Amino acid sequence: MELTHLDQNGGARMVDVGDKDISVRTARAEATLVMRPETLQKILSSELKKGDALSAARIAGIMAAKRTFELIPLCHNIPVEKAEISFDNNKENELYIRSFLKCSYKTGIEMEALTAVSVAALTVYDMCKAVDRGMTVKEIKLLEKTGGKSDYQYEGPVRT
Repeated sequence: MELTHLDQNGGARMVDVGDKDISVRTARAEATLVMRPETLQKILSSELKKGDALSAARIAGIMAAKRTFELIPLCHNIPVEKAEISFDNNKENELYIRSFLKCSYKTGIEMEALTAVSVAALTVYDMCKAVDRGMTVKEIKLLEKTGGKSDYQYEGPVRT
């Protein structure tokens, strides 16, 4: 498989998408944030001194998706048409952060979906670090992508 972000001499390059057709593309991603059970309870009951961590994380994730091209080298500036951030938990010590993004463009929106959950997870961490510095962000993964030349579906276990 050819590495598309390298030229024939191994130098970095931005992929030319000029000749590609515009198509509807979607991506879903997920991050898991592991914490103490009492921290999760404070998040869910809005008892944090800094405020509503999930609302702040939702906004941060959407903003990050729209600015991915400024954060990840060689990413295209994707016209994001839809960005959703949702949360779920195992009622014990894990918060699941999911994104769904959609665009009509010449290249995919996977990096935007992954960036959204990453920044949302870091925002929750920031809002909770005073009560739990031992939180861990793990399992940032692409769950699904559609559009373009091929579709993708994560083959591991997925929480519904």
